Amino acid sequence: MPILYLLALLIALTGMVFIDRRFRLFFWKDGRRAMIVLVVGLLFFLAWDLAGIHFGIFFRGETKFMTGIVLAPQLPLEEPFFLLLLCYLTMNVYGFITFITGFAGGRRS
Repeated sequence: MPILYLLALLIALTGMVFIDRRFRLFFWKDGRRAMIVLVVGLLFFLAWDLAGIHFGIFFRGETKFMTGIVLAPQLPLEEPFFLLLLCYLTMNVYGFITFITGFAGGRRS
């Protein structure tokens, strides 16, 4: 099933959205700031991937679970979705830690 990995990433992203909404961790806490952080993180990691591909460090793995669509040489369609999930998960974890500890940026909120 060639779309299984992308589907799994989309399901995981949906879970991140529900967790974020339930606990108001990231987008539901400050949407404008969240969008900036997420876009900057995604662009950083895409640039990192492209640099790694350019220098021959990163290669696209072949598997029957991926679509086979590439956005650039050695950059599969699924990679930006994975990076988006990685960034969103990181910010939700940060939001959750500040939520349970009551600290935000070194100051008590």
